[in-house]
Amino acid sequence: MDMHSLTRDLKVKNKSKIVMLVGDGLGGLPLAPGGKTELETALTPNLDALATRGVQGLSIPVKPGIAPGSGPGHLGLFGYDPLKYQIGRGALEATGIGFAMQPGDVAIRCNFCTLDSAGNISDRRAGRISSEESAPLAISLRQISIPGIEIFVEPVKEHRFVVVFRGAGLGGRVRDTDPQATGVPPLDPVAEDEVSQKTADVAKEFLRQAREILKSEKKANFHTMRGFAARPDLPSYDDVYGLRAAAIAVYPMYKGLASLVGMDVIGAASTLTEQMDVLKNAWNDYDFFFIHFKYTDSTGEDGNFEEKVRRTEELDACIPAITALKPEVLIVTGDHSTPAYLKSHSWHPVPTLLVSDCCRPDPHTAFGETTAITGGLGQFEAQYLMLLALSNAGRMGKYGA
Repeated sequence: MDMHSLTRDLKVKNKSKIVMLVGDGLGGLPLAPGGKTELETALTPNLDALATRGVQGLSIPVKPGIAPGSGPGHLGLFGYDPLKYQIGRGALEATGIGFAMQPGDVAIRCNFCTLDSAGNISDRRAGRISSEESAPLAISLRQISIPGIEIFVEPVKEHRFVVVFRGAGLGGRVRDTDPQATGVPPLDPVAEDEVSQKTADVAKEFLRQAREILKSEKKANFHTMRGFAARPDLPSYDDVYGLRAAAIAVYPMYKGLASLVGMDVIGAASTLTEQMDVLKNAWNDYDFFFIHFKYTDSTGEDGNFEEKVRRTEELDACIPAITALKPEVLIVTGDHSTPAYLKSHSWHPVPTLLVSDCCRPDPHTAFGETTAITGGLGQFEAQYLMLLALSNAGRMGKYGA
């Protein structure tokens, strides 16, 4: 019996509320041996107050030693085995902006980038070009035409946009063209199986035409393609857990992932304060709330330790707005670690804090990587976090006689 079959059998309906606050890339590392991580450096009085009431530990997003993308990282938090349910980033981005993918479609998440005179990437995100600048450039790519293929190009946010290919015989297994480095040229799209060769050929032609269209731009004079993906089929939160679930996120990708597991994406917030307003207004309508905060990840990827500390303090400041609503269960965690020291997602387990009236508190009075190592939750795979949430909310019955 798999975990979802078990939760279907044991789920119990009641009026309890569960809030999962996800600081994307929350986990970190010290800049020097013996130092503090970003989370430990930040002033987090509200998280520390929760730590005195709750129990903490370290969640493993996929498996020990595996650095996850945001898709697998969130799937684990939502209780879906990220090795069983694989979702490409393109499908997440497309779904997140409300694009209705059809069977056979292939979606690709694209990043504008800057090429130097030698054709090498000098900036993988085109200086994090603003949405106002990037949207017209994405729309200009709609003029690209490839026989036998219907092409959709949609702006997303900042340097990101989505391309969807629609046509017969397309597969979703194509390697990214982003080399994840500067000073080198973009990669060619390469099919990982025979079914996806046509997709790779279409992508190569799309890139050829895009390069010609964008060549006169100073910053966004090309783009990379990442996360080629067909539309996945996942069981819903209501089916698996018996929960009316809502997602409150700013970035489309996380809205897309939540939508794919059957959450309602609510509100149109652009700041954490606005997200708290959405939470309050929708409190009576849902059982489970996923709240996503992006900037603890992007600052880590930029290698900006001090800014990640500041963003962590911003995350801490929203806690009173949540606790004022008195959820039966409050979880604070991340989908993966993004240490500023490494400037990338990493394999390190993620500090995770769970608070409920029936949890077994550990002795800690602060929340960070060092305390989480010896916390009462121990180290566990993130896919089991929802089981803990349900049980602490009184939503799981007894297994067996």
